[in-house]
Amino acid sequence: MSTKYRTRVGKQPTFRPKPRVNFYRVMFIISLILVGIWVLLGFERGQVISPFEPTPTPTRVPESFFLQAQAYFDAGKLDDPSNDGSETDGLPINDSIDAYEAALVGDPNNYRAWIELARIQAYSSSILRNDNERLTRLEEALKSANRAVELAPDDSSIHAIRAFVLDWLASNALIDRERGEEMMQEAELEATRALQLDQENPLALAFYAEVLADRQKWLQAEQFATQAVQKGPDLMDTHRVRGYVMETLAQYNEAIKEYLEAAKIAPNMTFLYLRIGANYREGIHNAERALEYFDKAARINEQLGVQNPLPYIEIARTYTQEGQFFAASINAKKALDLDKFNSHTYGQLGMIYRRARNYEGAMPLLQCAVEGCTAAENELGQVDVEGLPLTSPTVAYYYVEYGTNLAFLSRPTENYCPRALPILDQVKKAAVQWNDPFLVAIAEDSEGICRRVMAGDQELTTPTVEPTPTKEGMNNP
Repeated sequence: MSTKYRTRVGKQPTFRPKPRVNFYRVMFIISLILVGIWVLLGFERGQVISPFEPTPTPTRVPESFFLQAQAYFDAGKLDDPSNDGSETDGLPINDSIDAYEAALVGDPNNYRAWIELARIQAYSSSILRNDNERLTRLEEALKSANRAVELAPDDSSIHAIRAFVLDWLASNALIDRERGEEMMQEAELEATRALQLDQENPLALAFYAEVLADRQKWLQAEQFATQAVQKGPDLMDTHRVRGYVMETLAQYNEAIKEYLEAAKIAPNMTFLYLRIGANYREGIHNAERALEYFDKAARINEQLGVQNPLPYIEIARTYTQEGQFFAASINAKKALDLDKFNSHTYGQLGMIYRRARNYEGAMPLLQCAVEGCTAAENELGQVDVEGLPLTSPTVAYYYVEYGTNLAFLSRPTENYCPRALPILDQVKKAAVQWNDPFLVAIAEDSEGICRRVMAGDQELTTPTVEPTPTKEGMNNP
């Protein structure tokens, strides 16, 4: 019996020597463990933040600021004095200006933000309380526009808005005539440049029309203003400018129509209602409708928290023209409560007292407007007030009021002429320079009163020429 052996098939086991320990591999593994422990401890201590966690303040793109700025603009919040609002990078976002400034924090070379900021700054100047504040804001607007031009020198809208800013700045009462004329020339060049870059740009057409109107080129202004509305019927700017051009042409009904169209697009722009009211009062002589729109501007400002005395000044003027001096004085005092440092408001209230033949009551108010007054002298406002500089016919009006009032109150026994004559002399010199015979006549009439006082004439009458307000620049309410 034979024995059979089976042979094992398949892979045979392989015997190898025991491997050695790799020192570097062990050190690498230990390092990974130590790093892991450090990361875990970092999470616990807050030193390491997970990449999957949201950032505490999400980074916003400029477009979101543009949308927020436009929303504020539509709401009439160009420059909100309140302190509430959201914050971005520590900056409060309360109004349209804030939103554009916030956009520039993260993107300082964004020319769109710079030029829109310039536009809003210019428009917001119309809701500020006095010429000093308006001048400062318009100078800020010009700086913003200049920066935009540096960043995008071939953009038509940028040159158009810069022309607009220059035009409004030149119209400020604190800008002397020589500098204002230089600015107007530059504004016309800028508007021309904007049209060269894009002849179809409605903003370029509109702001060129506004500059032309202020340069007294009315026929051209009307043509370009009409084209602007045709090219940009949905823009507040085009309707506002055409309304302004129609107003300069004394076409008051057409002006009101355009201002109303502008107000439909931007219903919280209170300066539009001031212009509508002024056209009803001065052009159509409808005091009731004028008061309606002035009151609307006042109510919107109150809702927005805007401390702007202008609507109340316009209401006071309207009541004064209607001979309702009590109602006029109430509104003038309301304007004074909103800005006790505003020299113009004292002048307006003094004018109301004069029209009501309260010449003694007008004296201290007109003094504050023209020469300035201390808090002790200022019984109504009880603050120091700076006098107005004699830089334009509008300001000269207050000098005329004061000088005429001093002359009229003078008697041989109580002579104010030594104070009146230097003021009247300033008015005459300015009137000659401005080629304004009306102001010359007012000053000479008051000087005649003083000559009779000095001659001992006790029978003095009201000056034969009664001063009336010079039309203020409508770009700068």
